[in-house]
Amino acid sequence: MIPGEFTYHRPSSVAEAVAILVSHGDEARPLSGGHSLIPMMKLRMAAPEHLVDLAGIADLKGISDGGATISIGAMTTQNELIGSDLLTQKLPIIRETSLLIADPQIRYMGTLGGNVANGDPGNDMPGLMQCLNASYVLAGPDGEREVTAREFYEAAYFTALAPEELLTAVKIPVPAAGHGYAYEKLKRKVGDYATAAAAVILTMDGGTVSSCSIALTNVADTPLFASDASDIITGSTLDSATVDRAVAAAEAITEPASDGRGPAEYRTKMAGIMVRRALARAAERANG
Repeated sequence: MIPGEFTYHRPSSVAEAVAILVSHGDEARPLSGGHSLIPMMKLRMAAPEHLVDLAGIADLKGISDGGATISIGAMTTQNELIGSDLLTQKLPIIRETSLLIADPQIRYMGTLGGNVANGDPGNDMPGLMQCLNASYVLAGPDGEREVTAREFYEAAYFTALAPEELLTAVKIPVPAAGHGYAYEKLKRKVGDYATAAAAVILTMDGGTVSSCSIALTNVADTPLFASDASDIITGSTLDSATVDRAVAAAEAITEPASDGRGPAEYRTKMAGIMVRRALARAAERANG
């Protein structure tokens, strides 16, 4: 289908883009990679009167090392995340997750900011950012503010982002050297949304888990940070009884819809299996 009519804007700065959003309010929508918004416009499920293309804003691209924190510009593409030596060294789970998103053609255009900002529960990066305890930098008419990924998502396609704000960057605390990580994703075919997926970051001290973070993708209206499951694993030796308790705690917070990927009960159980697999693989990768 063909989208409805709209006015196209291509600002060259964040301030200019924010000014356009302020001027047009709910009638304007920012455009990053376009792989969520453009299909919705073609189906007439979204009909913005003003489209604000962010591709001309150089300040929204790039990956910078702040020591304890890595900052990624919102317009950085999935392909650039995959190719970053810095991320491969310090945050390898990002590369692992990006490689499971869609296909190479989409990853050349799809951006991190677009993936996390629109509140699509099927997107992979929101859950991963909750697992990593990332923060989002939001720019608006009153300046910048930061919101953690764990507090950003309110419902499907509803977030803490105000209509006149842009998500400009993602700030990620660097996990301890030698940490274990895994992103496990069950999908029907290459490039599909997850039937269920789980992200795990953990550190080991000898045979004991000294810290653990678990998050789930596409098994509720929002990504889910599995705080109870994370706490159960922390301090354990990953013995089977403890892992069973953590899996049950993760399954308990899911509320998936029954759809073409399976009935709700099946998707809940698959979330538990993804947690179990991710824990095992993260532990194998951990040094300590």
